[in-house]
Amino acid sequence: MKRVLLAVCTLLVVLLGLAHSARLPREDRYTTKYDNVNLKEILESDRLRKSYLDCLLNDKAPCTPDAKLLKESIPDALTNKCSKCSDKQKEGTKEVIHFLYQKKPEEWKLLQGKFDPENTYYENYKEELKQL
Repeated sequence: MKRVLLAVCTLLVVLLGLAHSARLPREDRYTTKYDNVNLKEILESDRLRKSYLDCLLNDKAPCTPDAKLLKESIPDALTNKCSKCSDKQKEGTKEVIHFLYQKKPEEWKLLQGKFDPENTYYENYKEELKQL
């Protein structure tokens, strides 16, 4: 279960690491425009984190443009093992995974239910997850 939950958090690369992202004209990479966003600040702020979670979990919730893009990008990032992510975005994913799994497991479970209800991404990510 832990690994499955961690797999879902890879989607969070796009949750917080790419939350402020837009795609480059080339579809082979996500933009690095917001790679210097302070993930720790977002994760530790109940208000900011809840805003992103509400957008991601509820189709009728208001979304900022960056959160909307994030929501649209998550399935692609999961499907392609974040192949369009920069190294910094991949590191941000690890930070997000660790934080949510350790400190906000209830939020983690909600995201898993939304983005990986069948645990289909577990096999794709189990080796990487063992390292976290």
